[in-house]
Amino acid sequence: MSVLPRPVQDLITALERLPGIGPKTASRLAFFLLRAPEELSQHLADALFELKGSTSLCQVCFNITLAEQEVCEICADDERDGRCLCVVEEPLDVLAIERTGGYPGKYHVLQGVISPIEGIGPEDLKIRELLERVKVEDVQEIILATNPSMEGDATALYMRQRLSPLVPRITRLARGLPSGGDLEYADQITLLRALDGRQEFL
Repeated sequence: MSVLPRPVQDLITALERLPGIGPKTASRLAFFLLRAPEELSQHLADALFELKGSTSLCQVCFNITLAEQEVCEICADDERDGRCLCVVEEPLDVLAIERTGGYPGKYHVLQGVISPIEGIGPEDLKIRELLERVKVEDVQEIILATNPSMEGDATALYMRQRLSPLVPRITRLARGLPSGGDLEYADQITLLRALDGRQEFL
């Protein structure tokens, strides 16, 4: 039986479900919010509610955009080079690469990686949409920027096989990134060097 009131325990339980947050951190956050001014808690609640109701996926690249916008700002930017597509796993990876300020092209977000252990196959990702996209757009290079992990490598290999007949140049980020690491945790210099040092994916 919990010694905490039910609303406090419910909040701790909900916070524990977030990635990277264990029981101790969840408890600290819950008690912080309990002591915090009411407007802070209300602002957090409003932001969480709006997060789901006011966002959607771009109909072109599947990055996150506002619900009323079918196309995200990057896809709509005519100054971006649409001949180069950087393929990433998640929207957070777009954010990481954009922070470098060194990539002028556009993106395609897979919304995950191939992972047989978790029951995720190519049909569960936005790979079919990528193949359809390169058939109608003048794409000259695909940068496979999946994470340097076993699943990321397997996904990149699968996409190379499918994309080779359709795109003149397919590259992979250089191994300036640590194996098993995620793009969102890489520093800007490492990501910039990885972009600059990308190589043909053979």
